[in-house]
Amino acid sequence: MVESSAGVGERLELFRTELTGYCYRMLGSGFEAEDAVQETLVRAWRSYDRYDAGRASLRTWVYRIATNVCLDMLRSAQRRTLAMDLGPASQAGAELGSPVAHQRWIQPIPDGRVLPMGDSPEELAVARETIRLAFVAALQHLPPRQRAVLILRDVLCWSADEVARLLETSVASVNSALQRARATLRVAGPAPGEPWRPADPAQRELLDRYCAAFERHDVATLVSLLHEDATMSMPPFAWWLRGRDQIRLALQDPRASCAGARLRPVAANGSPAFWQTRPGPDGRHVPFGLVLLDVRGGVITGIVTYLDIDRLVPLFDVGRTDEFAAAATYSLGPHPTIL
Repeated sequence: MVESSAGVGERLELFRTELTGYCYRMLGSGFEAEDAVQETLVRAWRSYDRYDAGRASLRTWVYRIATNVCLDMLRSAQRRTLAMDLGPASQAGAELGSPVAHQRWIQPIPDGRVLPMGDSPEELAVARETIRLAFVAALQHLPPRQRAVLILRDVLCWSADEVARLLETSVASVNSALQRARATLRVAGPAPGEPWRPADPAQRELLDRYCAAFERHDVATLVSLLHEDATMSMPPFAWWLRGRDQIRLALQDPRASCAGARLRPVAANGSPAFWQTRPGPDGRHVPFGLVLLDVRGGVITGIVTYLDIDRLVPLFDVGRTDEFAAAATYSLGPHPTIL
């Protein structure tokens, strides 16, 4: 019986979330991941009549298409990165400089687009860890095919034989690529984070204290919640700080005032995350920055605040909520807030 076009589309659509997670780790951008998945599903739908179930499962076949799409997109692309890889730490009070093109940054992604809801708690913990900004940034140090091998083997737990068939190569080549990729990550890999467990009372208390101190602009309490070597960055600027003392000086700068600002929880990159909002002209709060935190050992080790909100609002569907219905964005002046 010939399957209808609608039926084929429905079968392929079932792979969207996991494919988006795969493409995000490959490409380092939520925007590009969505484009890659859409291209993958279109190609699969158009060529479905040539799919041979005797040679590969539908999942393997779709992943092969997705891998080829990502490899094509990576051929001429610059490596995406975090601010810490662009240059040495700045000093508090230094000018932010000019924005860096968005194509250079690791971009965030909503959890709901990459974390399959049916995963077990253990699988979900691994999935969250492997979409952390630091982990995705470390993956970008790998050549594209090594990146695909490591993600498929170590993140998605495919067998070497499955990966070899997907990449149309030998098991020996897959194992060799995996060894080289693991060696690179041992050098360039991220500092271990603390798994984000939204229901964990200790983590909730830490974040509640952070949010309360932020909304009071209580610098002393905010700094007390940071690791001594904590980092702070604000894409799209290459400016970044390291250490509690530098962050304290920056937060005490009168130009960093966040009077009236709030933090609203959002699910992003498997990490504690918040929209930083400010009152708009009509008094309603609108997004100003997307804040992602790294937590380890009961303290905050990293704060990344994305300021290119005009690009992020559509990705996170913020405009669909009443609170952010007037999602007007603020101009990035010479001294945007650093909280």
